[in-house]
Amino acid sequence: METSFGELRRKEVININDGKRLGKVCDLVFTYPEGRVLGIVVPGGRGFRWGKADLFVELKCVTKIGVDVVFVEIKSAPKSEKKKCGKWEDTCPPPPPPPPPKRDRRDYGEYE
Repeated sequence: METSFGELRRKEVININDGKRLGKVCDLVFTYPEGRVLGIVVPGGRGFRWGKADLFVELKCVTKIGVDVVFVEIKSAPKSEKKKCGKWEDTCPPPPPPPPPKRDRRDYGEYE
């Protein structure tokens, strides 16, 4: 099957291990003199790509290239230690320090 890069970059990449949509193909990696394809690149984040790197998928992990979908078989990456704050996936600010302990108020009668 022959396909052009223009057709390939319109296709959605889906991981068949967990069913997650990884995004659309954004780049193709190949060797220059030989012209051998090494793999595809999928964008790592959505929106403005905050904090996520692009994902390189080797050609041996591509299981099927369909009419509008590319199926890949990659193991899930270990989840980072980031916490979710609201709807943005960013690290949470540290919690505020605890208030100082309350002292008992002195009676001013001691000073008179």
